[in-house]
Amino acid sequence: MPYLLQVDFPMPGPFGAAMVQAFTDLAHSINQEPGMRWKIWTENAQAQEAGGVYLFDTQEQAQAYLNMHSQRLTQAGVRDIRSRIFAVNEALTAINHGPVTTA
Repeated sequence: MPYLLQVDFPMPGPFGAAMVQAFTDLAHSINQEPGMRWKIWTENAQAQEAGGVYLFDTQEQAQAYLNMHSQRLTQAGVRDIRSRIFAVNEALTAINHGPVTTA
């Protein structure tokens, strides 16, 4: 069963194209995380928030990534990190075309 990790936090920027330029190397490194299937990057410039939604193979892998990522964000001065881990109901998600199956 895959597990979804949702993370968001206050961030003053950058957003849009500047965010792409600032975080491309980080995006590539995330692909190397154990069990990570995909990430959707989220941003809301108006609300000054950013984050992501990730899909991991196991709850343990999602938790390990969250622990590491939270520490990285805290060291960068980010506060008020919000996170949740959810089990994914693959049968219902497939009905709604959710990208959770393994390749």
